[in-house]
Amino acid sequence: MQKIVEVKNIEKIYGKAGEKQYKALSDVNFEVEPGEFVGIMGASGSGKTTLLNILSTLDTPTSGQVHIGGQDITKLNTNEMADFRANKIGFIFQDFNLLENLTAYENIALPLALQNTSTKKIDPSVMGIAKKLGLTNILNHYPTELSGGQKQRVAAARALVHDPSIVFGDEPTGALDSKSARALLDTMSKINHEDNVSILLVTHDPFSASYCDRIIFIKDGEIGQELKKNDHTRGEFYQEILDSLGTFAE
Repeated sequence: MQKIVEVKNIEKIYGKAGEKQYKALSDVNFEVEPGEFVGIMGASGSGKTTLLNILSTLDTPTSGQVHIGGQDITKLNTNEMADFRANKIGFIFQDFNLLENLTAYENIALPLALQNTSTKKIDPSVMGIAKKLGLTNILNHYPTELSGGQKQRVAAARALVHDPSIVFGDEPTGALDSKSARALLDTMSKINHEDNVSILLVTHDPFSASYCDRIIFIKDGEIGQELKKNDHTRGEFYQEILDSLGTFAE
């Protein structure tokens, strides 16, 4: 079966030749299987945000290849990349990134509207994902009328409505209280298991990471180690992550 994500020998160097340069990523290699829930963990400055930006086509690598759904995104031109991002990638940001002048319904529908999807097709798609995420009673509300947890569930619905190949989460629980964070993670886990949605979550939070099937640790721009949940409970995996973070930081 084709891998959802294949990262091969990725390097990212900032700065021009002959000037002071900074290597943010060095020879990064990993894969994500269809339906897998993968976490990427690392300290600030470890390279995890740079890696996420490359995977989500917001940045380009200096060298190496990134295949998503079989497509080498490093070979796409600007227009092709914009289309690919709109059609194949879902993104859940830490700060929601909802448009304040649009209702929850309109925010969720936005990816489909940008693809010129017909209104007849948009409505069942929005209503379907809204029902799954428990949002049907707030679809006519504007973001200023919603709690942080509701905003992030709207953002999650927007990331899923166009049936992307993979959903990227950039510290999606970072702006939420513990109850809302747990609710969002439960929702992400549910769509991962029930709908086989592939998710790649960048986080520094061990509790969030404990929802993943596998954790990739990154340090100084390099992949350090991996940790698999296997048959462990989430509580056991959480403790393993804590232990690994302690040894990995040394």
